[in-house]
Amino acid sequence: MCGIVGLFLKDRTLEPHLGDMLSTMLITMSDRGPDSAGIAIYGAPTDGRAKLTVQSANPQADFAGLDALLHSAGIAAVVTVKSTHAVIDVEAGQVASVRALLAEKHSSIRVMGSGDSVEIYKETGLPKDVVARFDIRAMGGSHGIGHTRMATESAVTTLGAHPFSTGNDQCLVHNGSLSNHNNLRRELVREGMTFETENDSEVAAAYLTAEMAKGKDLGEALTGALDDLDGFFTFVVGTKSGFGVVRDPIACKPAVMAETDQYVAFGSEYRALVNLPGIDTARIWEPEPATVYFWDHKAA
Repeated sequence: MCGIVGLFLKDRTLEPHLGDMLSTMLITMSDRGPDSAGIAIYGAPTDGRAKLTVQSANPQADFAGLDALLHSAGIAAVVTVKSTHAVIDVEAGQVASVRALLAEKHSSIRVMGSGDSVEIYKETGLPKDVVARFDIRAMGGSHGIGHTRMATESAVTTLGAHPFSTGNDQCLVHNGSLSNHNNLRRELVREGMTFETENDSEVAAAYLTAEMAKGKDLGEALTGALDDLDGFFTFVVGTKSGFGVVRDPIACKPAVMAETDQYVAFGSEYRALVNLPGIDTARIWEPEPATVYFWDHKAA
């Protein structure tokens, strides 16, 4: 039993409040998962720049020399530390170089996600503590997703927390359990995907990344997941410009959505949505089984 939330803003005047709104939604879901929590926020990209969100169990030591390490490798970066996480802002073409450098020289620093616009913050503990630790309420953006976890398939660790990110500006949160994740993991490894954990949800994220790398859009990749993924699942997925939802054909995991002229919102339960503006007049529905829903700012 995990809690999922998602918020896709249509009204740009709400963007400065995204972090605050999403945080309230996630905290409401705390009793669905006391083990760990995380949030992905999609902010405005900067031309020619990209960023990596990284994490360390010993941030005071690891982040102190991070600037010097990057500059010694010829990577002009700006590092902003937020508790156990840091955001590394670099030229758009340097993301792969930063990843390789950290893997070789500083493996205690782990990459949570990267891209032009996404920042991902996750840790063990309750949503209220994660939100406060990383000052999520102060963050603005166009859309975001969040998760509070009750572990069933793997250990309670920071890396095992959601969201999972396996591609630039892509991430996924999941409520459920996959039965064919081990076989699918082996197939994806043969295709060149890499994994940080044994979590079945990371396999789902990697599957979508691999499918989108073949030219599919988010909606097409989610449609393929209905045939290729076995088990019980509700997925909420973020991309640079989009937001998608899909439930398995049985749809035993709870889900509710709301849409107004200002936003589209998802919650594992309706109570996650009750503080949103205009919720009393929103169109509210339960997502249908085996049905893909997605919205994209490119189409707006």
